[in-house]
Amino acid sequence: MRSLALLLGVKAACILLVSSLSGTGAVNNSGRWWGIVNVASSSNLLTNSKNVQLVLDPSLALLSRRQRRLIRQNPGILHAIAAGLHTAIKECKWQFRNRRWNCPTTHSPAVFGKIVNRGDFCLQIIPNFLAKICFHILASEGAIESCTCDYRRRGPGGPDWHWGGCSDNVDFGRMFSREFVDSSERGRDLRYLTNLHNNEAGRMTVSSEMRQECKCHGMSGSCTVRTCWMRLPSFRTVGDFLKDRFDGASRVVYANKGSNRASHRADPRHLEPENPAHKPPSGMDLVYFEKSPNFCSYNGKTGTLGTAGRTCNSSSPGLDGCELLCCGRGFKTRTESVTERCHCTFHWCCHVSCLNCTSARTSYQCL
Repeated sequence: MRSLALLLGVKAACILLVSSLSGTGAVNNSGRWWGIVNVASSSNLLTNSKNVQLVLDPSLALLSRRQRRLIRQNPGILHAIAAGLHTAIKECKWQFRNRRWNCPTTHSPAVFGKIVNRGDFCLQIIPNFLAKICFHILASEGAIESCTCDYRRRGPGGPDWHWGGCSDNVDFGRMFSREFVDSSERGRDLRYLTNLHNNEAGRMTVSSEMRQECKCHGMSGSCTVRTCWMRLPSFRTVGDFLKDRFDGASRVVYANKGSNRASHRADPRHLEPENPAHKPPSGMDLVYFEKSPNFCSYNGKTGTLGTAGRTCNSSSPGLDGCELLCCGRGFKTRTESVTERCHCTFHWCCHVSCLNCTSARTSYQCL
């Protein structure tokens, strides 16, 4: 189950990032399902006879008919998707905490606001990021009745180890995330192709990062025999990997090499780098089709919040530094006294005594 949640989470991250770079203002409905992270609750979830959560109330209109059918067919998966989105958004905020765009969210069904209607770099990466996280959860958590352990690896694996345990079911995660996430994409334009490409890139990234884990057996821990299984990477590992992909994402254009009507999935042959000198994107590369705004100032039309009031690092020359984060507007210095417990001593038996230490703490905020 964890693997499916990871993929769904990563997918959401990529779409959002790409959308933030676009200046088109065209309506993008592909990420409506992300809104279940804010509306899923005991008051709007249906349950079956085993009290397993099945589907959101149709009046919320956040899921397509096909997505509702998939949820009914896979009891327990809605909770996994919501959990995956929570984890994905948390990881997104961590990875972009020092950037001008720091993965801001709202408490409404439109989790990322108007920014998802764009087609730029940032917004196409977010959905992919969220999809990967969701895929991760869905393939490994074990809370979905139709998603069991991957038992295909059985028997001897080497001279001193054999397959056993519960391997993450990455195939179920990949299959379900493709059915659930890609079904929300509409059209045959460049946005459609880039979204599908990034969705698949997220799934491929998670799958390729699976690693073998083993447990030793033997007298006195001698490890004469080991039992091994396949495990997905941690959320932080996937987040770090996606962040690297984000920083290396390429801008693409539509390549008119024949019709793509015969294929529902994105074909990399239809995406070419805008700069002919650059190599074509691989299956795991992230792509976008419009340049991102600088995110420096508030813009209600595009949904950017700006960086005013953000905390910055006055001594850093990097992206978290006041010069870059504040976009050259300057910053203000704030000093406050902070009292904390210090010099604590344990006394037998049994209490701890501490002194109160007061220090000056300085912070810097963008103007």
